[in-house]
Amino acid sequence: MARSTHTYDDTRAFRLPVPDYEAEDVLVVREPEQLRALGDDLRSTIVVLLRDRALSTTELAEQLGLPKGTVGHHVKVLEKAGLIRVVRTRQVRAVTEKSYGRVARLFLLKGTDDGGEDEVVRARLSDADARRLSRRLEKLIDDFRAAESPEGREYALAAALYERGRDA
Repeated sequence: MARSTHTYDDTRAFRLPVPDYEAEDVLVVREPEQLRALGDDLRSTIVVLLRDRALSTTELAEQLGLPKGTVGHHVKVLEKAGLIRVVRTRQVRAVTEKSYGRVARLFLLKGTDDGGEDEVVRARLSDADARRLSRRLEKLIDDFRAAESPEGREYALAAALYERGRDA
Protein backbone atom coordinates (compact mmCIF):
# COMPACT_ATOMS: atom_id res chain seq x y z
CA MET A 1 0.00 0.00 0.00
CA ALA A 2 1.36 3.46 -0.91
CA ARG A 3 2.18 5.70 2.02
CA SER A 4 0.10 8.80 2.41
CA THR A 5 1.92 12.01 1.72
CA HIS A 6 -0.71 14.20 3.33
CA THR A 7 0.02 15.68 6.73
CA TYR A 8 -1.87 17.52 9.43
CA ASP A 9 -0.42 20.41 11.41
CA ASP A 10 -1.01 21.00 15.12
CA THR A 11 -4.24 22.92 14.41
CA ARG A 12 -5.58 19.79 12.67
CA ALA A 13 -6.01 21.70 9.40
CA PHE A 14 -5.45 19.73 6.22
CA ARG A 15 -2.10 20.44 4.57
CA LEU A 16 -0.77 19.83 1.09
CA PRO A 17 1.06 16.61 0.18
CA VAL A 18 4.67 16.43 1.32
CA PRO A 19 6.89 16.25 -1.80
CA ASP A 20 9.11 13.18 -2.00
CA TYR A 21 12.09 15.13 -3.43
CA GLU A 22 13.76 18.51 -2.96
CA ALA A 23 13.12 21.36 -5.38
CA GLU A 24 13.33 25.13 -5.42
CA ASP A 25 10.13 27.01 -4.56
CA VAL A 26 9.87 29.08 -7.76
CA LEU A 27 11.42 29.15 -11.23
CA VAL A 28 10.75 32.12 -13.47
CA VAL A 29 10.35 30.55 -16.91
CA ARG A 30 11.38 33.05 -19.57
CA GLU A 31 13.78 31.29 -21.94
CA PRO A 32 12.20 30.53 -25.35
CA GLU A 33 13.26 26.85 -25.11
CA GLN A 34 11.53 26.55 -21.71
CA LEU A 35 8.39 28.32 -22.90
CA ARG A 36 8.21 26.11 -26.00
CA ALA A 37 8.68 23.00 -23.85
CA LEU A 38 5.77 23.98 -21.59
CA GLY A 39 3.63 24.98 -24.58
CA ASP A 40 3.04 21.34 -25.44
CA ASP A 41 0.00 19.82 -23.70
CA LEU A 42 1.66 16.46 -23.02
CA ARG A 43 4.78 18.07 -21.56
CA SER A 44 2.63 20.34 -19.39
CA THR A 45 0.80 17.26 -18.12
CA ILE A 46 4.11 15.56 -17.33
CA VAL A 47 5.22 18.61 -15.34
CA VAL A 48 1.96 18.51 -13.37
CA LEU A 49 2.38 14.79 -12.62
CA LEU A 50 5.90 15.44 -11.29
CA ARG A 51 4.80 18.15 -8.91
CA ASP A 52 4.99 16.27 -5.61
CA ARG A 53 6.27 12.85 -6.56
CA ALA A 54 9.24 11.80 -8.66
CA LEU A 55 8.30 9.33 -11.41
CA SER A 56 10.21 7.23 -13.90
CA THR A 57 9.48 7.28 -17.62
CA THR A 58 7.76 3.90 -17.21
CA GLU A 59 5.52 5.21 -14.40
CA LEU A 60 4.68 8.33 -16.41
CA ALA A 61 3.83 6.22 -19.48
CA GLU A 62 1.52 4.03 -17.36
CA GLN A 63 -0.28 7.04 -15.86
CA LEU A 64 -0.63 8.74 -19.25
CA GLY A 65 -1.59 5.59 -21.13
CA LEU A 66 1.08 6.27 -23.76
CA PRO A 67 4.06 4.36 -25.12
CA LYS A 68 7.24 4.64 -23.05
CA GLY A 69 9.18 5.90 -26.09
CA THR A 70 6.77 8.79 -26.65
CA VAL A 71 6.89 9.81 -23.00
CA GLY A 72 10.69 9.39 -22.94
CA HIS A 73 11.06 11.85 -25.82
CA HIS A 74 9.01 14.50 -24.03
CA VAL A 75 10.85 13.91 -20.74
CA LYS A 76 14.15 14.55 -22.56
CA VAL A 77 12.80 17.82 -24.02
CA LEU A 78 11.77 18.98 -20.52
CA GLU A 79 15.11 17.90 -19.06
CA LYS A 80 17.09 19.69 -21.80
CA ALA A 81 15.04 22.84 -21.17
CA GLY A 82 16.01 22.71 -17.49
CA LEU A 83 12.46 22.21 -16.20
CA ILE A 84 12.87 18.71 -14.79
CA ARG A 85 15.87 16.72 -13.57
CA VAL A 86 16.83 13.27 -12.38
CA VAL A 87 16.19 13.17 -8.64
CA ARG A 88 16.82 9.44 -8.00
CA THR A 89 18.14 6.35 -9.67
CA ARG A 90 17.74 2.67 -8.87
CA GLN A 91 18.83 -0.59 -10.43
CA VAL A 92 16.06 -2.59 -12.08
CA ARG A 93 17.63 -5.83 -13.25
CA ALA A 94 20.46 -4.72 -15.57
CA VAL A 95 19.10 -1.21 -16.18
CA THR A 96 19.43 1.99 -14.17
CA GLU A 97 15.95 3.48 -13.82
CA LYS A 98 15.83 7.28 -13.47
CA SER A 99 13.10 9.07 -11.56
CA TYR A 100 12.43 12.65 -12.59
CA GLY A 101 11.19 15.64 -10.62
CA ARG A 102 10.59 19.30 -11.29
CA VAL A 103 13.38 21.79 -10.66
CA ALA A 104 10.84 24.01 -8.85
CA ARG A 105 7.43 23.58 -7.25
CA LEU A 106 6.01 26.60 -9.06
CA PHE A 107 6.79 27.83 -12.56
CA LEU A 108 6.06 31.50 -13.24
CA LEU A 109 5.74 32.07 -16.95
CA LYS A 110 7.26 35.33 -18.09
CA GLY A 111 7.60 36.47 -21.68
CA THR A 112 10.97 37.50 -23.06
CA ASP A 113 9.79 41.03 -23.83
CA ASP A 114 10.95 43.68 -21.39
CA GLY A 115 7.70 44.82 -19.86
CA GLY A 116 9.36 47.08 -17.31
CA GLU A 117 8.40 47.42 -13.68
CA ASP A 118 4.67 47.32 -14.36
CA GLU A 119 4.80 43.85 -15.91
CA VAL A 120 2.26 41.33 -14.64
CA VAL A 121 3.60 37.82 -14.10
CA ARG A 122 1.09 35.07 -14.82
CA ALA A 123 0.99 31.44 -13.73
CA ARG A 124 -1.55 28.65 -13.62
CA LEU A 125 -2.08 27.73 -9.96
CA SER A 126 -4.05 25.19 -8.05
CA ASP A 127 -6.45 26.62 -5.47
CA ALA A 128 -4.12 25.40 -2.71
CA ASP A 129 -1.12 27.17 -4.28
CA ALA A 130 -3.11 30.37 -4.70
CA ARG A 131 -4.03 30.29 -0.99
CA ARG A 132 -0.43 29.53 0.04
CA LEU A 133 1.01 32.33 -2.10
CA SER A 134 -1.66 34.75 -0.91
CA ARG A 135 -0.63 34.06 2.70
CA ARG A 136 3.02 34.66 1.75
CA LEU A 137 2.11 37.98 0.11
CA GLU A 138 0.16 39.03 3.22
CA LYS A 139 3.21 38.22 5.36
CA LEU A 140 5.46 40.21 3.03
CA ILE A 141 3.13 43.21 3.30
CA ASP A 142 3.10 42.86 7.11
CA ASP A 143 6.94 42.70 7.12
CA PHE A 144 7.08 45.77 4.85
CA ARG A 145 4.84 47.75 7.18
CA ALA A 146 6.79 46.59 10.27
CA ALA A 147 10.05 47.84 8.73
CA GLU A 148 8.78 51.45 8.78
CA SER A 149 11.56 53.77 9.95
CA PRO A 150 11.33 57.58 10.42
CA GLU A 151 14.93 57.91 9.18
CA GLY A 152 14.41 55.83 6.03
CA ARG A 153 13.57 56.85 2.48
CA GLU A 154 10.02 56.36 1.25
CA TYR A 155 9.25 53.20 -0.72
CA ALA A 156 6.03 51.76 -2.08
CA LEU A 157 5.06 48.12 -2.38
CA ALA A 158 2.39 46.93 -4.79
CA ALA A 159 1.24 43.33 -4.55
CA ALA A 160 -1.77 41.54 -5.96
CA LEU A 161 -2.75 37.95 -6.50
CA TYR A 162 -6.00 37.54 -8.36
CA GLU A 163 -7.72 35.04 -10.59
CA ARG A 164 -7.92 36.18 -14.16
CA GLY A 165 -11.31 35.95 -15.87
CA ARG A 166 -11.88 32.97 -18.14
CA ASP A 167 -12.01 35.23 -21.21
CA ALA A 168 -8.77 37.09 -20.35
